[in-house]
Amino acid sequence: MLKNCQGIINLSENEYNIKKLVNDRPIASIPIAGRYRVIDFVLSNMVNAGIQNIGVFTDYNHRSLLDHTSNGKAWDLDRKIDGLFIFSPNFNPFTSSVPRGDIHNFYSNLDYIKLSKQEYVLISSSYMIANIDFKSMYQNHIKDGADISIAYTSVQNADTDFERCYLLNLGKTGRVVSVGVNMGHRKTADVSMEIYLMKKELLLDIIMDSIAKGENFYLNDAINQCINTLKITAYKHNGYVKCINSIEKYFEANMDFLSTEVSEEIFYSERKIYTKVKDESPTFYSKEAIVENSLIANGCIIEGEIKNSVIFRRVHVEKGAKIENSIVMQNGLIKSNANLQNVVLDKGVVISENKELKGDKKVPLVIDKNRTI
Repeated sequence: MLKNCQGIINLSENEYNIKKLVNDRPIASIPIAGRYRVIDFVLSNMVNAGIQNIGVFTDYNHRSLLDHTSNGKAWDLDRKIDGLFIFSPNFNPFTSSVPRGDIHNFYSNLDYIKLSKQEYVLISSSYMIANIDFKSMYQNHIKDGADISIAYTSVQNADTDFERCYLLNLGKTGRVVSVGVNMGHRKTADVSMEIYLMKKELLLDIIMDSIAKGENFYLNDAINQCINTLKITAYKHNGYVKCINSIEKYFEANMDFLSTEVSEEIFYSERKIYTKVKDESPTFYSKEAIVENSLIANGCIIEGEIKNSVIFRRVHVEKGAKIENSIVMQNGLIKSNANLQNVVLDKGVVISENKELKGDKKVPLVIDKNRTI
């Protein structure tokens, strides 16, 4: 159990290609897989490893994240000692012209890091969806005598996936030689999961050195500059990984969860994925309802036809409506004889009678929150 390790979830993430879903929320609180939020995966991974002190460093628009995480009870983090802490940014992006990266988020919350009683710190982004064993990563870190360990996954589709994610170039012994950016020029690559393990004192040194020199605005860049002076090793995760950094990848991740293989690995392994509990009645299916290969949450009323889709809580699909290869978030209303294909509906969207909406699997049509079409 990693009781000697503090967890930090860093929400300074690239939102450029997923803007339509993050107008008033961070990537971390985007609904996913019918009943979860993106942050649930990394939070659960940390808790499953025994980490009891977790801080979330937010950017702006984090009200929905506060509502979802609450006091951390769903993850057994409502504690008198340690627990779950949400930190707001000490920064106004609309009034400052100073270049800013995640290093400033760490610096703004320096006291939290200093005052923690844990010797080690595990830092992660939220948008890498995986069920990873952090206890194994810690054991490898100690065995290798590493200063910093970085989790990564080996992929065969780097030309179409993990766009602009960091790539690790590894030596024969598994040591990190350099860190680059995925520009989509090669298929095979070792992709960083943006998960870093190190001693707390080393992180403090990296932060203070970066601020003093004014050279590095991002933690990854600061770590990259330490490659020749520190022993930085890589920990390979062999399971499912999906980076939620674009509308297309968000759509693909939800469709992946319809696969028995992926859903069993993520949700039914010994390491459970936890989320905020909502007390909803069971979903009602009328005699006319047809459902095929879909995830449907509680509290829904299904009277129409649903295929290869993900339906969140409290969605009403009226008689004659058809939904295929689509995602319908909470409180949606799909009226009679409407037809949806390759569509993502944000929360509270109403689709009128006989309305037809079609997107493409590579470019799904996204409808903003609370709209009536």
